[in-house]
Amino acid sequence: MCPPEFFGIEYEINPWMNCEVQVDHQVAIGQWEALRIILESLGVTIELVDAVSGLPDLVFTANAALIYQDRAVLSRFRHEQRQGEESLFSDRLTQLGFSVETLDDDLFFEGAGDALFCGDALYSGYRIRSTALALQSVAEQIDEQVIPLELVDSRFYHLDTCFCPLSAGKAIWFPGAFDSYGQEVLRAGIADLIELDEIEAAAFGANAVVVGESVVTNADCPKLHQALRSRGYEPLETPLWEFVKAGGSAKCLTLRLDGEDAAGWKSSN
Repeated sequence: MCPPEFFGIEYEINPWMNCEVQVDHQVAIGQWEALRIILESLGVTIELVDAVSGLPDLVFTANAALIYQDRAVLSRFRHEQRQGEESLFSDRLTQLGFSVETLDDDLFFEGAGDALFCGDALYSGYRIRSTALALQSVAEQIDEQVIPLELVDSRFYHLDTCFCPLSAGKAIWFPGAFDSYGQEVLRAGIADLIELDEIEAAAFGANAVVVGESVVTNADCPKLHQALRSRGYEPLETPLWEFVKAGGSAKCLTLRLDGEDAAGWKSSN
């Protein structure tokens, strides 16, 4: 995680960002700290990346890299405003003991924002931020199957804004974020899909952090929480609306370093 010391709306690179609708900085700090406290209460150990002035989106650490066992495939950000994050994430991941790997400069890839394991399958979002060619290169690099999913709603510009694996065969999703082929692929590949309505999708219900049977989300997702409870999960809500102003929520604010619970390779490693 990265403290929101310099977090704010300094540019507009997604539909949520509006420089005329600024972040309440003290509220944002309180919301970030509340998320951190919840995660630590679930037994999570938090490693920090130092905040840097001029890089307000550094707080969204999910976009740093794809973590695969002891390897980190570093992001190549599409937008110039975020490209300064790459070297910082590379240095910090190296300090944490990861073998940091890079892609060719002409490939755009935005880490765990667009690449999520559900079981043995690596589901990958493309078009808006990451490119299909980059995702294929990532798959070849880690020697895993990739299932590309085209994102068609600019509000859900990363896969982790509209899709959240819970465990192998279970996930949260918002169908409207995907083209018809992507919808078919997800329905065929994942047995139990919890479908968000548009209101809870816009509350970033799919941008959740999964820790075992606990699922941490932004506030105001009652239908999702009911669906999670019916499946034996413990939903936990914490308001993250200041971060939604920039197009992120709980998942965007974290990068899992030990492998997502839904990843098939985690249990075999």
